[in-house]
Amino acid sequence: MITLAAGLDYVDLNFLGIPEIIATAVLHGSAGVALIDPGPSTTLDSLKKSLRRKGISLGDIRQILLTHIHLDHAGATGSLLRENPTIDVFVHERGAPHMIEPSKLLASAGRLYGADMGRLWGDFLPVPADRVRPLKGEERITAGGRELQVAYTPGHASHHVSYFDPSSRVAFVGDTAGIRGQDRDYIMPPTPPPDIDLDAWSVSEDRILSWDPDTLFLTHFGPFHGARMHFQEMTARLDAWSRVVRRLLADGSLDEEQRLQAFMNEALLDLKRKVGEVEAERYSRAGRLDYSWQGLSRYWKKKLAARPD
Repeated sequence: MITLAAGLDYVDLNFLGIPEIIATAVLHGSAGVALIDPGPSTTLDSLKKSLRRKGISLGDIRQILLTHIHLDHAGATGSLLRENPTIDVFVHERGAPHMIEPSKLLASAGRLYGADMGRLWGDFLPVPADRVRPLKGEERITAGGRELQVAYTPGHASHHVSYFDPSSRVAFVGDTAGIRGQDRDYIMPPTPPPDIDLDAWSVSEDRILSWDPDTLFLTHFGPFHGARMHFQEMTARLDAWSRVVRRLLADGSLDEEQRLQAFMNEALLDLKRKVGEVEAERYSRAGRLDYSWQGLSRYWKKKLAARPD
């Protein structure tokens, strides 16, 4: 387990009672506490208990920094503001309106998760507009007593940002660097719909590496050294998955359901070979393969349709 610098920590939210699925970064100092990606409302009790064990109360929180507004990252934000209405919420300007009025976000997520919405994510309460601090990227902000750099890092989501702490050289990258189990080399790219963009993702990778981070902090799950090799591994898997998706899309003998099943079978077999069956289940909970098919197939259908040939 990698130890972060003084004043930097993280908690395991034990999503659905399972460890090492969602991590919330905790920045703390004399100026107060900042959280990066507080997780869904279903893990709010776990977050509170973990913070209390560290001597932190909700009243100590000054800022919440969101890498993006997907429910597993941002869902508890409004609930935290209800208990501490003085918290400032930093989020990309494209995501900010959905934090203030989440009805469209919830409708879109409902189409993806269906009857599992409540069980997985719980409430998604609106954030008061006067507490939202929209970001474009390239800002410098103060949070948890630290001066952080902000970069716009789309690819996984069009409203994704990453944060860099130059003093510790830790980059908090949300889902831009994928999903990785502790003590594992396998890196799964999360590619759910609707706005996967592999070209933008490659640019975001370069932007993060330009910081020359010593450590990448992933919401799924935790800190890892070796940023360049990490991204090389994830990009290789994105390329491999894309080859499978293009092959299946080109096979006119298959319907959509058969393509989905074929992709999941190939990806899951590779995952189990690399990490074993138990760990493969943990990865699949952090990033479902059926959603990854939906996002990548949507991207490649649009990309191939746009080619003049």
